[in-house]
Amino acid sequence: MVRAGGILKLAALIFAFLLAVFLAFQLLEINMDFKLSSVIAKSVPENEGSTKPVRHKCGLSKACPFGHFAFKMTSGAASVVGPRMCLEDKLLMSGVKNNVGRGINIALVNGRTGELNKTQFFDMWAGEVAPLIKFLNEIEDGTVVMMASFDDPSTKLNDEARKLIADLGSTAISNLGFRDNWIFVGGKGIKTKSPFEQHIKNSADTNKFEGWPEVLEMEGCVPQRQD
Repeated sequence: MVRAGGILKLAALIFAFLLAVFLAFQLLEINMDFKLSSVIAKSVPENEGSTKPVRHKCGLSKACPFGHFAFKMTSGAASVVGPRMCLEDKLLMSGVKNNVGRGINIALVNGRTGELNKTQFFDMWAGEVAPLIKFLNEIEDGTVVMMASFDDPSTKLNDEARKLIADLGSTAISNLGFRDNWIFVGGKGIKTKSPFEQHIKNSADTNKFEGWPEVLEMEGCVPQRQD
């Protein structure tokens, strides 16, 4: 009995020793892995693998070349949200600035410096076209003209007003109709038609909103006047 008890005690001691050795090696392995991973993490630069996206003026998808003004604009959304115009990272017109309204919204920009000269909107549903014609006739040569529709831009438009806008480089103004959406960037004294224009007709078959077409968005780079 004594011998049997001694053998059991010896076996228990050996088992405890082997278990202690096993646990020690396990802890050592975990500690080594932790230290190795820490060393590797410190050796990798923080910005590697995660580059911060570059932001361009007005949120454009790419930067404009030298000698150009960056712009981005949207038309109004139905009769609820007004248009928005940005040039050279400066917000020119928006609902937040409280300087937009129903009809045709216009921002005039100095073609040499990019500085904002004036903003105005003209109600083409309940207003009169005469103030718009006067405003268009007073635009100085070399001015960049940005226009955006909100709600209804055309009911009160007449041939004289359409021609004055066409002279700024617009091609869509002749077909602008009731509750169409339209955005345009042109200039006083421009010799060609502007490439910066979008127009979508008000149509029950394609309208995104009930009674109004979808919002238009446009971005681009307007050449700076050098003379």
